[in-house]
Amino acid sequence: MLDRLERTLRQGADRPAVLGCTRGGAVTVKARCGELADLADGYAAALHHRYGLRPGDTLGVAVRPGPRALAVMLAAHRLGLRAAVLDPQAGPDVLLARLALARPALVLADAAAQAVAGWAGPLARRAHLALPPLAELGPVATVGPRRPGCAPVLAGGGGTPPPGYDGDGDAVIVFTSGTTSAPRAVVHTRAGLAAGMRTVDGLVRPQPGAAVLGGTFFVLVPALAAGATVALPARSPKVLDRQLARLRPDETYLTPPQLRDVGAFTGRVWTGSAPASAELLARVKRLGAREAWGVYALTELFPAAAVEESEKSAFTPDGDLLGHPLPGVATRLTETGELLLSGPGARDRYLGEQPDPWVRTGDRARLTADGRIVLAGRCKDMVLRRAENIYPGLYEPALHLPGVDLAVLVGVPAGDGDERLVALVQPQPGADRRRLRTALQAPLERMGSARPDALLFADIPLAGRSRKPDRAAAARLCARELSLR
Repeated sequence: MLDRLERTLRQGADRPAVLGCTRGGAVTVKARCGELADLADGYAAALHHRYGLRPGDTLGVAVRPGPRALAVMLAAHRLGLRAAVLDPQAGPDVLLARLALARPALVLADAAAQAVAGWAGPLARRAHLALPPLAELGPVATVGPRRPGCAPVLAGGGGTPPPGYDGDGDAVIVFTSGTTSAPRAVVHTRAGLAAGMRTVDGLVRPQPGAAVLGGTFFVLVPALAAGATVALPARSPKVLDRQLARLRPDETYLTPPQLRDVGAFTGRVWTGSAPASAELLARVKRLGAREAWGVYALTELFPAAAVEESEKSAFTPDGDLLGHPLPGVATRLTETGELLLSGPGARDRYLGEQPDPWVRTGDRARLTADGRIVLAGRCKDMVLRRAENIYPGLYEPALHLPGVDLAVLVGVPAGDGDERLVALVQPQPGADRRRLRTALQAPLERMGSARPDALLFADIPLAGRSRKPDRAAAARLCARELSLR
């Protein structure tokens, strides 16, 4: 599909490829097809000739979604590099731990991701962008316009890009759970990545000339390869609403929190990354969508299953209907009811671990007689807030300051599958809570987009012979406390 994408971009060089929008929702062209192809070629040449990167090397990528990020990924794929996706919103402590695990030969970052290092630190912190100081990142190059204090620009490689790498091997690393001392990362191979994109292509079937709204790699590549034009969703709910009204896309990909703020739809709408209730999908269709689909996907396997609103609304038994597994996806249940998935698009392994064909989803489920997946809840410690997976183990160690006996992060239901993230801290006997609250502000600030919505002081419930924190009871305690405020 990536070869097909390159041909499509070259054949329609003057056609708009990626669209943006103004504050009023007016459509703007961020990149034409030929410009996107030239950008990818230039990045590939610079990475190969100037930085000497070769197949199998790891490239760190901290670039916001858009044409440049897509061009970087295409260049990395062309060279046979392994792209480690670094989220600047994860916080500097988590990022440093992830860098130590991935050990990239070079990190590419845009100016906004580097902003915390100097030129616009306060603005970056308000946007939850927080890279560590550049000196701690290792070799860094700037993608896009350079600002004061940023690393040198990725340019001036000289020569032409080398021929495309034609073998298999690791394609991308995406970090998920773990702790700062032992982060966990998903590794997808080139073959697995291609299989996942083929699944998306077969499910959605994007058409040449269509207008598609969505911002992820799995949206951009199949849509652009088919000859469609992709618009990046506006961040502001009000602007997004205007953007949809102006663009009237044939296909729309948004998370459930984004869908709730939109007043009208067209074509088909796809949503995932968080639970999408039958009520939400029905609302989307009442507001104009021809079809409304909920897609079940994981970092380890994208996509796994899909269900349209009419089927989901007709399902009356208990549980959350996810639909049939998509072609090639196999299902299995453990003795405890955890859902396991396998398929050609599944991750190869976790970084530093052996390959495993079965993905543990961390979700409890059951299978209907006709093979449909019905979700029954989660098994693993994870909080889902505004379609972002937050793993407590990554951030809880930073809360254990002097004066703290125990600290946990828990999710409190906030309606329609969303959660509020709460830091529950048990002070040591005699600790000054006012001073402790002040001292906790620094580690909370360094959590980036995972910063809790509330900080509560209380004794943390324990359970079992080992007297570990009872997270379910802690969540109930927080819910009660927040309801009284």
